Amino acid sequence: MAFWRRGSRRLALVLWAVVVVILLRYRDAISGLVTPNDLRLVPFAPGSEKQAGAATPADHGTKPVDAANAPKAATPPKKKKKKTGLESVKYFVKSGYDWSKLRRHYPIAPDDMVHPPKGPPKSLQRVQYAFPRAAFTLNDKQQGQRDAVRKAFKRAWDAYVEHGFPNDELTPVTLRGKDTFGGWAATMVDALDTLYIMGFHDEFDAMLPSVGAINWSDTELSSLNVFETNIRYLGGLLAAYDLSGEEVLLLKAVELGELLYAAFDTPNHMPPFWLDFADAKKGSQRAGITQPSASPGSLCLEFTRLAQLTGDAKYYDAIDRIKRFLERTQESTLLPGLWPIYLDFEREIANSSGDFSLGAQADSLYEYLPKMSALLGGRDPSYEKMYRRAAAVASEHLLFRPMTPDNADVLFAGDAHARSADPDDVELLPDGQHLSCFAGGMFGLGAKLYGMPASDLATAEKLTRGCAWAYAAFPTGLMPETFSLLPCASRTACAWNETRWEEEGDERYPKGFRYVRDARYMLRPEAIESVFLLYRMTGRAEYQDVAWRMFLSVQAATVTDKANSAIADVNVVVKGDTKTEKTDEMESFWLAETLKYFYLVFSPPDVVGLDEWVLNTEAHPLRRPDR
Repeated sequence: MAFWRRGSRRLALVLWAVVVVILLRYRDAISGLVTPNDLRLVPFAPGSEKQAGAATPADHGTKPVDAANAPKAATPPKKKKKKTGLESVKYFVKSGYDWSKLRRHYPIAPDDMVHPPKGPPKSLQRVQYAFPRAAFTLNDKQQGQRDAVRKAFKRAWDAYVEHGFPNDELTPVTLRGKDTFGGWAATMVDALDTLYIMGFHDEFDAMLPSVGAINWSDTELSSLNVFETNIRYLGGLLAAYDLSGEEVLLLKAVELGELLYAAFDTPNHMPPFWLDFADAKKGSQRAGITQPSASPGSLCLEFTRLAQLTGDAKYYDAIDRIKRFLERTQESTLLPGLWPIYLDFEREIANSSGDFSLGAQADSLYEYLPKMSALLGGRDPSYEKMYRRAAAVASEHLLFRPMTPDNADVLFAGDAHARSADPDDVELLPDGQHLSCFAGGMFGLGAKLYGMPASDLATAEKLTRGCAWAYAAFPTGLMPETFSLLPCASRTACAWNETRWEEEGDERYPKGFRYVRDARYMLRPEAIESVFLLYRMTGRAEYQDVAWRMFLSVQAATVTDKANSAIADVNVVVKGDTKTEKTDEMESFWLAETLKYFYLVFSPPDVVGLDEWVLNTEAHPLRRPDR
């Protein structure tokens, strides 16, 4: 054996000598080899091979060889290795940091992991109205309306690509890009499914290389907003994948899912509002003590769909823990049946606040309850049980009829303050929010999905018509961000009282409004969302007429030279030289939600049918597996 060891050492020395000679002989050729470039988020121009600065599948981002200075005795090119696994997926480029490799400081034992429910789906009621066959062929009026929305979308999209990309948003007046959600081109990802639904397939395909090159570890942020990242990025990728089947979209969604899943690595597995990267790596994350209830409460749709598509139960386990917290605290709040705007997720307490709302900070928590039933095929009865209870209490304590000069039979979702656990010690705050306008669609979905009494669908219609009434009340035809109304004593009858209006109202605003706290219109989608959903649920053409009036008002008040902008005041009479003041903001939901809902309300009923798809709170359609 000693002989073989000595012989091995001699052989190794000889081999090293040969390698050194080869390296010296061909050092110039070796130094001339190309090196990889970083892939950049640069869009491909539709119909072109590539755009300057963009890396195509053919060149993989490599630098061109300078032929004039190339070594004379170049070595023959090596045969390319066949790609396997993730690298074989077209356009996919791994992110710089693999969050799936992060060490879990609070691991979950396999036996404690909750898997998505199995078995045959429960028989849920159909949501969408049984439209006659004639409705699937658009008439000239509907086609013209649909084309007008499509044109408005294309105009704003082109402006974003030209002036805002690869930043998150476009500033539609000054025509620059700005980052608001990590710098991963939020508008691009958020609008992918809208591109596909509207038939802009060339533009959709042109974005795929840029989506595939997103590096989730390349950001100037030290932490990210878990809720916003989930609904815009993860929801956008999953919906675009469900629509197109492009595998690169799912792979990017999985990468992002691993990053977001890191937020659940806390002592009680409840996520914080902000995912701090350094804290996640150190294991020092904690859930929030005063945290918006909608933030962790609105992760369930996207995480469930990711679990369904990947077969990885950890995503479902994560959100099921949030569900169980909500389930066991629903009756222990100061207004039993509803959860307050802010919750203590670290100590898992739900009675430390007496403020309740269907608006900001709480909205999509309630919205996702019936939608989870649909996505799970009704296999988890907890969501239906929680929704039925919450809807009944919200109807009793949050919904109100306003006093209007035209005696409109409409409803609004206000706020409530509970001073104690006494159900009679609850004060209604008749404050309206544009964000609350989703409630009409939610009440309609719950009524249809669960086969609830006709009165629940009537409530949904009155809420939807209430927001449409508020749009029409202002001179721009747009509803303000937040406001207060004069509430009626009951919902059945409410005669106009001029004296009361003069005493409590503000003459600067339309009759019926006590005051307007925030007069902006921010290109928000919630009102047209409910109009679209009620049209699809009832089949009533009047909702298309309402949608068209809203669209014309939005365009007239918000259009800029190349796109659309939020405005500072909806209470402006646009006449002559007087125009709306543009605030130079165009959030990604303008393309992801608002214009998508306008487009869908004028589309044939089988385009994103409500019995085949579930739309997340950013209007991203997720496929119902059982359908």
